[in-house]
Amino acid sequence: MGEQWSQLEQQFMDYTKEMSQYEEAIGLMFWDLRTGAPKKGLEGRSDVIATLSQKAHEMATSDEMKGYIDELKGNTNDPIIQKSIEECEKNYNQYSKIPSEEYKEYVLIQSKSEAVWEEAKEKNDFEMYRPYLEKMVEYNKRFAEYWGYEGHIYNALLNNFEPGVTVDVLDEVFPKVRKELTHLLQKIQSSEVKPNPSVLTGEFPKQDQQNFSLEVLKRMGYDFDAGRLDETVHPFAIGLNQGDVRVTTKYDEADFRTAVFGTIHEGGHALYEQNIDQQLAYTPLAGGTSMGIHESQSLFWENFVARTEPFWKNHFDLFLSNAPETFRYVDFYEFFNAVNEVKPSLIRIEADELTYCLHIMVRYELEKALINSEIEVKDLPELWNNKMEEYLGVRPTSDSEGVMQDVHWSGGAFGYFPSYALGYMYAAQFHSAMKQEIDVEEIIGKGNFEQIRSWLTENIHQYGKMKKPLEILEDVTSEKLNPDHLINHLTEKYQKVYDF
Repeated sequence: MGEQWSQLEQQFMDYTKEMSQYEEAIGLMFWDLRTGAPKKGLEGRSDVIATLSQKAHEMATSDEMKGYIDELKGNTNDPIIQKSIEECEKNYNQYSKIPSEEYKEYVLIQSKSEAVWEEAKEKNDFEMYRPYLEKMVEYNKRFAEYWGYEGHIYNALLNNFEPGVTVDVLDEVFPKVRKELTHLLQKIQSSEVKPNPSVLTGEFPKQDQQNFSLEVLKRMGYDFDAGRLDETVHPFAIGLNQGDVRVTTKYDEADFRTAVFGTIHEGGHALYEQNIDQQLAYTPLAGGTSMGIHESQSLFWENFVARTEPFWKNHFDLFLSNAPETFRYVDFYEFFNAVNEVKPSLIRIEADELTYCLHIMVRYELEKALINSEIEVKDLPELWNNKMEEYLGVRPTSDSEGVMQDVHWSGGAFGYFPSYALGYMYAAQFHSAMKQEIDVEEIIGKGNFEQIRSWLTENIHQYGKMKKPLEILEDVTSEKLNPDHLINHLTEKYQKVYDF
């Protein structure tokens, strides 16, 4: 496409490519920090990340960038350049309001905060972590004021992750979903039919779990020539460029579900990044359109594919070939029902399908209150434990399995958590739309997921940020956000598992 660009358009695209290259270097360093970088290198690595982040920030807010925006906005016939200008203008307006030195300080504290969180979690020492979390909260409050907002201050942070979604939307949808899920949970807990989770436990060597996970990733369509699987404390996927999209997981040798479903989840994220249109490479559009749409892709693969009966019928022999001998004596349906057991848990990333959204609502309500100065960081452990008990009926006995379990706040990602629940609702809506066009269950049962991946690429992945999240949702499903699809999916599924 560059052959038709004017000199000014070419200069703009070269400029944004350079910015993307800084972001790639920063991303690679963050990946390194989270996958076993030496502790003694933390200080130096944090300084490098801060310096490069400041450079990228300066480029995004420079007079040169402002000149490109002013001259090209509405004056280009190329849709990629037009959308890139819109994305750059949004970032310019956002970042130019934060002083460059202050942003550098923030990034420096951010990278240290994540490392301190990891150590504090290991030691179950909230007080060690608290000063860093307090700084992250204060920075986010200050940034929200810089950016400005309508209605609720938290809207300024939500906009970073889910453009178009506001506190008003969440406060309407979340209580409805919570009411329905709580009602469903009561029915499940009253049922005399109880899956037997003990059939899933027992020592399962890490290497064998990895072998099974790698094979499933390949079948999903994950391109290992453009990625790799590594181990970390808190699983994530990261797209450095479209030829390098990495997946991480966490192994628990006493419970294979942590790694297997975690790997499939992160694989869903990675497929999104690997299948964005190549024309968008190294432009401001070469990423997922929002965290919610991104999460819809990971949850689609984890819950609407990998937790289904057809999936396990097809993959059971492969699973048994990697599993310890004891699993060979387990009845398939006993195994499948155990995989789909509903049991309120302390840990979000280990939560079952039904209670997952309740974990998100705990976090949403607490971080919204933090940003609104209604509560203080020092009060978080007790407030967290109270909400977990109220919503899920379980109470943490340590902060490591309570308020410190997630990495997100240590990295300053406030406004992010609602994306997980929104992503689940989006995924259910996409699933309903997909079923109108292809026989999803039959395809899953055959174990060849190419048709599913192609549908997702055609309707979602390829567009990157060319379309906004709610635009994609409405284009694909012909309706606005509708939580009924998720509620119906969960009701139908658990009526079968729990026979009510």
